[in-house]
Amino acid sequence: MPKITENEQLTFPILIGDIGGTNARFSILIDTYAEPRQFPIVHTAAFSTIEDAIQQGVLDKTSIQPRSAILAIAGPINADEIPLTNCDWVVRPKAMIEEMGFEDVLIVNDFEAQALAVASLSDENREPIGPLSESPIASRVVLGPGTGLGVAGLLHAQHTWFPIPGEGGHVDMGPRSDRDFEIFPHLARIDGRISGEQLLCGRGVVNIYDAICAADGVEPQWSDPADVSTHGLSGNDKQAAETLSLFVTYLGRLAGDLALVFMARGGVFLAGGIPQKILPALKRPEFRAAFEDKAPHTGLMHTIPTFVVTHPLAALSGLANFARTPANFGLATDGRRWRR
Repeated sequence: MPKITENEQLTFPILIGDIGGTNARFSILIDTYAEPRQFPIVHTAAFSTIEDAIQQGVLDKTSIQPRSAILAIAGPINADEIPLTNCDWVVRPKAMIEEMGFEDVLIVNDFEAQALAVASLSDENREPIGPLSESPIASRVVLGPGTGLGVAGLLHAQHTWFPIPGEGGHVDMGPRSDRDFEIFPHLARIDGRISGEQLLCGRGVVNIYDAICAADGVEPQWSDPADVSTHGLSGNDKQAAETLSLFVTYLGRLAGDLALVFMARGGVFLAGGIPQKILPALKRPEFRAAFEDKAPHTGLMHTIPTFVVTHPLAALSGLANFARTPANFGLATDGRRWRR
């Protein structure tokens, strides 16, 4: 295999993919200046392998033959066979090169792709939460409450963006207010622990709701996160409304903690499936109040902007940004890039 220089540009056209547990999204980038050509969303359950999905969902629908591929996946990348966390597909870059004609395959973490996206989101693709609407060219954080809770940092140094993937969604969460101390004993735990992901994702919405109902001595009426959110936003269910209030409060606390860890003066960006759906709740005072309540650094936190990512294909946009100008990013590719 030829030696690969770090951040060496892939050969166009480039297939770009964002592979989730339920859906896979693909586009093809023809060259540095073109807009990516998008393809219909692929349901992972409809295909037995990722190769079948790429062939039928992309290659059979275009005369363009990609020469390279960049794929973002949820899960650790530490071998030539990479199982996905929430579906049965296994990504085999060497097999893709041999069987599908690619010359070059790069695999990155799904939240690295989100971090690459927030490096250059335009105003129309982000909704400010709070009074600050500008995002300085400085380090940033992205959180993704959705099926799980993804977290990544984006450090800015020496005119370069460095995406920092991690497992920040699994940090400890604890009670703080009097109401928290009433609710937390009823929260479902994993091995005795309450992590961010136990609260700040789809199942976390239900976890908070069930705990509130238990603390109030009432039977839960809803078991689907969407139902809890809908009734919480409408205000016609007391426990659901409090669930949303606490959800955005806990999200604000964790977002503020991560902003301090990364000194994210460039802002904190909320991606994932949930923030756009509960935008009215996030715009209420609770989120920013919890975000800024970090004495002795309340003044600093007041200067850090927060946003909801509204770009419909943010991960693909981030990967396309990297594909066009890899030299602008300190993306580590060692052990994650395969070449014919």
